[in-house]
Amino acid sequence: MEKKELPNSTLILIFGILSIIGCCCYGIPGAVFGIIALVMAKRATEIYSANPELYTGYQNVKAGRILSIIGLVLLGLSIIAGIISILMLGGVDEMRQMQEEILREYGG
Repeated sequence: MEKKELPNSTLILIFGILSIIGCCCYGIPGAVFGIIALVMAKRATEIYSANPELYTGYQNVKAGRILSIIGLVLLGLSIIAGIISILMLGGVDEMRQMQEEILREYGG
């Protein structure tokens, strides 16, 4: 019997990669890609576990799942770092004043 490609295995890998890129660069889109990749990976794992001899591409599913988890963790860490930096600097107004001073000083 010929093995078939596991449904969405490549897409899960791509969404996992986009999760890391999106969380590091843009935030919310990375979280969306990460969550979608995790849901799709769960479904693909269930399909593969039922009949592992029928499918190939499970490595892509595992890698995509791991990448999406990493992307979501990075997003969480960046949110925590943002909250801490706002609290340490005395709030949003203080941050805005500091940014304006830097722009005036360096001619931005």
